[in-house]
Amino acid sequence: MSDPIDFWYEFGSTYSYLSVMRIEAVAQAAGADVRWRPFLLGPIFAEQGWNDSPFNIYATKGHYMWRDLERLCEDYELDFKRPSIFPRNGLMAARVACIASDEGWCADFTRAVFTANFAQDRDIADVDVLADILSDVGRDPAAIMEAPRATTNKERLRCQTEESSVHPASRSAKSSSGATTVWARPSPGLWVCANIWARLDTLETERFTRKYDRKTTQPGARSAWLRLRTRSFSTPFAQNVL
Repeated sequence: MSDPIDFWYEFGSTYSYLSVMRIEAVAQAAGADVRWRPFLLGPIFAEQGWNDSPFNIYATKGHYMWRDLERLCEDYELDFKRPSIFPRNGLMAARVACIASDEGWCADFTRAVFTANFAQDRDIADVDVLADILSDVGRDPAAIMEAPRATTNKERLRCQTEESSVHPASRSAKSSSGATTVWARPSPGLWVCANIWARLDTLETERFTRKYDRKTTQPGARSAWLRLRTRSFSTPFAQNVL
């Protein structure tokens, strides 16, 4: 069994949707477990002087992102419906996810919340929507919905958000705990660390080649393309243009 993957994501993030729906297949191919680590982008944006998503602040960046997301969802065969409100507030969902990660049902809950937001255009900030999602994943909303409001859980999410902000995308592929660090957020970007490139290559090269009719026998072609693509989201140029 490989080292566990620390998977960081934000419920309002478009590119997190792509990663959330695919990470377990990648981890399984790599023989690794996933540690689901929700956090909030709002405080990190505020540190940059932003009071909104940069995809809303910079129109060209936002236009590219939505078109890119549509193409990628088609490629990965994921349902997609552009949210009528963006970004949606994922605070309560993230607090619930912190509890779910302790109890072993975070993966199902997280996928259900992202599906509600990006495939069904449902308001994930609405407690009734979250209650429906909890019921759908076999949990009792009445027993769970009060716990996220507890001071200890609020503090836990705040600490996780602070921890996420000190993990630059260019850091070593191994965290201090020996876990692989995997990012899924628009800044610093959709980031998958080097030691799972081979698994991504094995998992997706054949479908990528068939989809885009790329005639190549080089086994690293897909991973090289994906490295270039994901790293582009982390460069200052890309952040100003995309």
